[in-house]
Amino acid sequence: MMPAMEQYPYIITVSSEKGGVGKTTLATNLAIFLKALHEDLPVTVFSFDNHFSVDKMFAMGSGSPRGDVADLLMETPGVELLHTGQYGVNYIPSSTALADLKGSVRSPMTLARLFSLSRIPGIVIVDTRPDLDILTENALYAADRVIIPVKDMPSLENCRNIFNLFDRRGLDKKSLTLLPCLIDSRIKYDGPFRDQKTLLKAYAINRGYRCLDTFIAKSPKVESLNTNPTGKIFPILTHARGTDVHHQYAQLGRMLLDEFTATTEPRSHLFHQWLTAEDARKKESFFARLTGLQPDCLFCGRPLVKERREHASHYFATSDDAACGLLGEECFTTFLMTAIYQMDKELPVDDPTRLIIEETARESAFAFKPAENGSGTMVEFHRFDLSGVRLGTKTYPLREFAGGILARKPDPLYTLINRTLAGYGGELRDAFLLLYPVNRETPEAVLQEESYREFNRLRKRVAEQLT
Repeated sequence: MMPAMEQYPYIITVSSEKGGVGKTTLATNLAIFLKALHEDLPVTVFSFDNHFSVDKMFAMGSGSPRGDVADLLMETPGVELLHTGQYGVNYIPSSTALADLKGSVRSPMTLARLFSLSRIPGIVIVDTRPDLDILTENALYAADRVIIPVKDMPSLENCRNIFNLFDRRGLDKKSLTLLPCLIDSRIKYDGPFRDQKTLLKAYAINRGYRCLDTFIAKSPKVESLNTNPTGKIFPILTHARGTDVHHQYAQLGRMLLDEFTATTEPRSHLFHQWLTAEDARKKESFFARLTGLQPDCLFCGRPLVKERREHASHYFATSDDAACGLLGEECFTTFLMTAIYQMDKELPVDDPTRLIIEETARESAFAFKPAENGSGTMVEFHRFDLSGVRLGTKTYPLREFAGGILARKPDPLYTLINRTLAGYGGELRDAFLLLYPVNRETPEAVLQEESYREFNRLRKRVAEQLT
């Protein structure tokens, strides 16, 4: 086995929107045939459907499972969820909690990421539900090989949705292949298409779909393995020897093993490489943003990042990215009280009014935009919630000194605007300043990828409202 295969699985997804095409029978029996054809190859199977056929086929004993497919989606490493099943096949137990988890799986690449971190060796076969929900999408995008069983024209027509899905995402459709299944060999036609298999393949090729060279026949013997008085599910490998279906599964298994052997880097490994490069890019971007950050409080100059002599409350950045930094919580609360709410005196740190102002500030973003009104420079002050809804607006004159020039007391609003938006020759730049609340203990986390993306989304919404 190649090194990449030892911890990055090769994924085969069996999928169809049409029910009754033999999807689960194909997934479970294919796993058994692959293991029989290559005894040293680890083979794992699990299902996103809720009929528990995988568990009935492979579970040994009556002990309670230590984890299931839902745990995989909740970030438990896949290798920790493997159960040794019958016929030497590993399986991950099914779950009834998947419907509740769908809402938390928002990215179509979640499963690809989980496989890249799973440390599951060999081949993994994923059985999907008969619909294109978010879990099916994930299984399709993570797969090295997608097998779409078709048994009639309606199931063939449904294939269009899977191919369209790949087109919309701009993904390569080479992984998608059709497999005629449950073909009744007794049905014959006159003309160029002698039987169901030939007809379905011709129509598929005409639509630009790739078909596997083999097919799976309909067999009463095989149907009895799934539905019988014992309630058990028996494998084709051991209970349908000598049938055409047994031969067809062996042929399909050999074809897929050849593909597996020829694959030097499965998609899970490639995705891991992409994640590693993406993590490196994010770290590089984070440190670049951190380098440009003014680490000390703009009002008092006390360190907010390195020495942490003051808790930061807000990150500030101008709309043109010319200035960015942090504001200390105590200084910013004082600024709000004196410059914005224009209170006559500062309040002690435990005063209820001050605490309410602090709490409101932690849940708000603030924008400052200079504007000329003919008699001097004014500053528009806007308060937003963190989704970008404007909660209040007020305009203040921009004066260098509070209480007039004779008082010689620097106006905090002037300090804020002049240190962030000052341009050439004492003019203010055509930009606005946005203040965004941060975690008091780790204020620099606002510069990490996801948080910084949220900040930029808000800045864009604010810009749309200020222009």
